[in-house]
Amino acid sequence: MKVVVIGCTHAGIAAIRQILKEYPQSEISVYERQNSISYLSCATYLHIEGIIKKLADAKYAKPEEFTSQGVDLELNHDVISIDHQKHSLVVQNLITKDIETTTYDKLIMATGSLTAIPAISGVENPKVLLCKTFEQANDLFVNTADKHRIAIIGGGYVGVELAEGYARSGHEVWLFHNKPQLLEKYVEPIIAKKIETTLIAKGIHIIMNTRANAFLDNADGGLTITTSNGDEYQVDKAVVSSGIIPQTDLLQGQVKMLNNGAIIVDLYMHTSDPDILAAGDDAVVNFNPTNAIEYFPLASHAVRQGMLAGINVFERKVRSIGTQATTGLKVFDQIIATTGLILQAAQNTSFNVKSVTYEGPYRPEFMPNAFRVTIVLIYDQNSRKILGGQLMSHHDVAQSANIISSLIQNGGTIDQLAFLDMLFSPNFNNPFDYLNLVAQKAVDQEKGYLNS
Repeated sequence: MKVVVIGCTHAGIAAIRQILKEYPQSEISVYERQNSISYLSCATYLHIEGIIKKLADAKYAKPEEFTSQGVDLELNHDVISIDHQKHSLVVQNLITKDIETTTYDKLIMATGSLTAIPAISGVENPKVLLCKTFEQANDLFVNTADKHRIAIIGGGYVGVELAEGYARSGHEVWLFHNKPQLLEKYVEPIIAKKIETTLIAKGIHIIMNTRANAFLDNADGGLTITTSNGDEYQVDKAVVSSGIIPQTDLLQGQVKMLNNGAIIVDLYMHTSDPDILAAGDDAVVNFNPTNAIEYFPLASHAVRQGMLAGINVFERKVRSIGTQATTGLKVFDQIIATTGLILQAAQNTSFNVKSVTYEGPYRPEFMPNAFRVTIVLIYDQNSRKILGGQLMSHHDVAQSANIISSLIQNGGTIDQLAFLDMLFSPNFNNPFDYLNLVAQKAVDQEKGYLNS
C-alpha cells in the first residue's frame, strides 16, 4: 500500500514517523514545496532578538532521518492538483520544472496554513514582509537587521512576539492592531491591558483600533503607512502578521470543509473521503469545551493530529481526545498562558457563563520575589464545569494552564479545583495554591459548595 504525504512540517513529520512504526512495509512518498523541513516558526522572533543564534537551529528533523528508512522524500516539489476519484496527483519539480502524475492508496494532507494577506494597497511592496516559513523568516531577519523603524501589522500572538523581538534587538517598533484589544481571541481585557502596558513600558508604540490602508514608498527609501484614522507613519520595513488561513485549495470540492477552507476530519483524522486524511493547520480540531469542531492552528495540535493520522491511515485504531487549545506566550518578563474558552466566546454558547478574577502572590509574601498572579477562570453556573482559564505573572504559570486544561478535558468543576490536591512549599506556592484560590473565589460567587 502506498501512502502519499503532502507537506513535511509538524503534522507531516509526525505522520511519517508513526507510519514507519505502525506500518513498516508500506511505501511512503512525501512532497514538500520548500527546500527544508521541520522549521518551528515560533523561533522567528527568538532569532531576531538573538536568543537563537542560527535560524537553522530551530529545525528539529533532517531529511536523512526518513530517506535512510526508505521514505521517498521530495523537497522542492509542489503538488499542483489532486483527483480523489482517480487517486492521483500531479506534481511539479520546482527546480527542473518537470511535471509528473503519480497515484496513492492513502493520502495524508499536511499542507498547513498560509499567512492571511490583508487587502491593503501596496501589500505586495518588497518592503512588506511575511514571517511564516523558514525562507520568509530568514529574509525577515536579513532585510531588517540594518533598519531602524519596523511596523508590525496585527496584534495577535505572532505580532506581539515580533514586536518584542524587534524591541529587544534595538529597533523602534510600531504595532498596529485593528481591534480595541490585543490578543482579543485569547485573553480577557484585564490581561490584554497588562500585556499592552508591558509592551509600552519597553518602548513599543501601539496603535489600536486602526487599520493600515496603504503601503507607499517614500522619498527616503522607506515606507509610508496610511491608516484608517487618517494618519501617516514613516517606517523602514513592515511585517504582516494578521492571522493565518488553511492551505487546502488542492481539495476544494473534493472533501467536506468549513467555510474558511479547513478540512473537516473525524476523531481518527479521516476526511469525508475514506482514503484521505488530514492533520495540522489545514484541518479542524474537536474543541472539548463546546464539543464542536473548530479551527485552532497550533503546532501542538499538528503533532498530535499528525501522529493520529499515521496510526489510523489504514485502519481506525486510536481516537483523538480533542483539545482545549492551550497556549502560552512570554512577553518580556511576563508569562501568559490560556486554555479553553474566553468569556466572550463562552457567552455565544448555550452555557450559563460566569467568570471570576483572582490576583495575589504566587507564594508567601515573606519569600523573596513573591510575584503576583492574575487568573481569570470561566465556568458554567449550571453544571459548575470549568470552561476556560487564563493566567499572567512574572512567575512561570505556564504549567498551571495545563492543569486547568486537564480539568476541562475531564469535566472538572470549580468545586473540584477548589480542593484539588496540590503540593505545598513556600518555595513554590501558598498552602492553598493560586489555582485552588481562584476556584474558591468562584465557589463563593456561587454562594457555596455543592453538597457531595
